[in-house]
Amino acid sequence: MTRPHVTLKLATSLDGRIATASGESRWITGPEARTQVHRLRLECGAVMIGVGTARADDPELTVRSDPPPRRQPLRIVLDSQLSIDLRGRLAATIAEAPLLVIGANGADPAKKLALEAAGVQVGLAAAEPSGRVDLGAALDLLGGKGLSRVLVEGGGQVAAALIRGGHVDRVEWFRAPIVIGEEGVPAIAGVALGRLSEAPTFRRVALRELGPDLWESYERA
Repeated sequence: MTRPHVTLKLATSLDGRIATASGESRWITGPEARTQVHRLRLECGAVMIGVGTARADDPELTVRSDPPPRRQPLRIVLDSQLSIDLRGRLAATIAEAPLLVIGANGADPAKKLALEAAGVQVGLAAAEPSGRVDLGAALDLLGGKGLSRVLVEGGGQVAAALIRGGHVDRVEWFRAPIVIGEEGVPAIAGVALGRLSEAPTFRRVALRELGPDLWESYERA
């Protein structure tokens, strides 16, 4: 089984923060960068976040363009306990774009039935010892569904887990010319490195200006 190619999208301040200490994050980058993110969603055909981002940001994850796309990407939420709020924007826009929630094996069957009754697709994958969905298993599940590319827009925990597992093939990093400080929310949570030699390495393949922001593209070395 072939896992999908994983692109990690980061939209940060110069010091690598995705939100202030209070959680404010709209909008760190400018409209040109946000327009490019919509293009990336359409190119990849699927966009994935963690349930923490779904709760904090209540996103739609649709492609908003002129003209509108003929087909919206599959929205994917990693949610081990199947706890996503059906009153949020993701569930409210199912008629516009499909939604897949990936829970952990053993999740509450009643919650699974409730999601499916609301039109949500539900997949189950193995869990890590922490209880979170194992990302390798989740990618296997997506590969089994025929997905070849996934854009990840999750928070720092999902980004760190993907990097720790060696699952990130490409990074699209949009950097705004602002500084938030150490109190802000980091784009990547702990990776638990002991030595620099253990650090995952990426090779920059492009550097562009988008209005006031920088857009850097990296591939796994």
